[in-house]
Amino acid sequence: MPPSSDDSVRLDRWLWAARFFKTRSLAAAAAAGGKVQVNGARAKPAKTLQVGDRVLVRKPPVEYQVVVRGLSAHRGPAPQAAQLYAEDEGSRKARGEIERLKGE
Repeated sequence: MPPSSDDSVRLDRWLWAARFFKTRSLAAAAAAGGKVQVNGARAKPAKTLQVGDRVLVRKPPVEYQVVVRGLSAHRGPAPQAAQLYAEDEGSRKARGEIERLKGE
């Protein structure tokens, strides 16, 4: 299922569709608990996302800093979910360093 052509989608649905969380309720709880920011501001689960928004997801011990590239309210296979966002290079490097340290 390709990303939808909608103009916007709820934050909790997008986080679930992009596979940051296993369930929508976990995505909503993370947003409500301040673990998710959109464009530098704390975001509620019902916040509408648009292409180009910057999203910060904190899942200790890692943080994902991504730019929304596609919108979908439906969960699909992992390769399609990965097309919904582009992760910042700094975020990717920091996650790699944390994984390296965990392996030691």
